[in-house]
Amino acid sequence: MKQSATEKIIIRKKTNSELINFLKDNTLLLMGIMSAGFGLKGFLLPNSFIDGGVTGISLILTEPTSIPLSILLVLINIPFIILAYSTINKPFAFRSLIAILLLALTVHFIPFPIITHDKLLIAVFGGFFLGLGIGLAIRGGSVIDGTEVLAVYLGRKTSLTIGDVIMIFNVIIFLAAAYVFSIEIALYAMLTYLSASKTVDFVVSGIEEYVGVTIISEKNEEIRLAIIEKLGRGCTLYYGKKGYAKRGETLKKTDIVYTLITRLELTKLKSEVENIDPDAFIVMHSIKDVKGGVIKKRPMH
Repeated sequence: MKQSATEKIIIRKKTNSELINFLKDNTLLLMGIMSAGFGLKGFLLPNSFIDGGVTGISLILTEPTSIPLSILLVLINIPFIILAYSTINKPFAFRSLIAILLLALTVHFIPFPIITHDKLLIAVFGGFFLGLGIGLAIRGGSVIDGTEVLAVYLGRKTSLTIGDVIMIFNVIIFLAAAYVFSIEIALYAMLTYLSASKTVDFVVSGIEEYVGVTIISEKNEEIRLAIIEKLGRGCTLYYGKKGYAKRGETLKKTDIVYTLITRLELTKLKSEVENIDPDAFIVMHSIKDVKGGVIKKRPMH
């Protein structure tokens, strides 16, 4: 059966959209890996400074064990990748594993120059470049530090917010840093963490926030099913009318899809919507907190 001209145009649009998203996501990811590697080898690692998260744990363990940082980054992140595989989605876990392996190779093989030995500059700018790398990786649809995955998981299972989980996790790391190194290094580590976390917030506009997504499309039923079946999320349908019409013309009726997701799932949702309807109108806005309703991820069958 031959395809019509309209069908060929739609297929071409989908292909172009997927290619653009693929190139954009991988460019952001590679930029993030290079930035994080520069922050680690140009600032933190040569001066025995640490950060929070899995990176901080790896930097702490490098000192007493003499295991290379590149190996520790992979080993300590593996449990979080497994957690992402079971709680978020398989493509996200796979991309994160590749990103972490690339970061480990970058740290091991690329000879970044040591920028400074000034402690304040190390804490501020080491945290900045590391946070920039983490943020760009998230924008690219993956993570290079598994703390975010654990925070999302515990945030769904407990009354704690994702920000609370990350803070508790890092307080434990800073206490360990004070014991292994010194209180001074632990204090600088807190400054590094603040610099990194604020940079991540700036790049991704807050990973701990839910994102409200409104989708207006002729193919609203297909999009609704994709949200439920492929993302495991709930959604709400609003009855509406398209307002773009001349005086005296009848307004066209449409169903409007509204859903809440985390920023880690945003790339997946946009990809699914674009595959169904490249011309869909999508509005996204950050939400600080939600309560009630079906906001937790539904189990996938």
